[in-house]
Amino acid sequence: MDDRTRRDIEHDCERLCHRYSHVIDFGEAARVADLFHDDGVWKTPEAEHVGKPAILKAFTARQANARRMSRHVCSTVVIDVADADHASGVTYIQLYRHDAEPGRRVSPLADQPVIVGEYHDTFLRTPEGWRFDRREFRAAFVR
Repeated sequence: MDDRTRRDIEHDCERLCHRYSHVIDFGEAARVADLFHDDGVWKTPEAEHVGKPAILKAFTARQANARRMSRHVCSTVVIDVADADHASGVTYIQLYRHDAEPGRRVSPLADQPVIVGEYHDTFLRTPEGWRFDRREFRAAFVR
């Protein structure tokens, strides 16, 4: 594989990581399911959801909590390309989250961030483009 192809894959996978954060933070959490392939896995210390329908159900519930405001601040992304169809990566995350008062869209930052950790990802190229095969959150610090 040439360097340009490897960089393109790294870029596409990193963009997928950022898209994940944006759809959650901007009130469209149910769209997270579209970022996984059909048999994808989303795992946290509390739960594991296997397949798009299970992921959709979990993130539809998150989207329904309109009071919850969040910002996933992601950095230090490293993507390792295995081949033209497979990659893996780690992304650091700081999660700022608050349940706002009804009608209020600005929240205090007391006791923030609530979680610091990493996403450990595997990626798969699909006919629709790169998708998560597995996204696992691992906490390093929890408030």
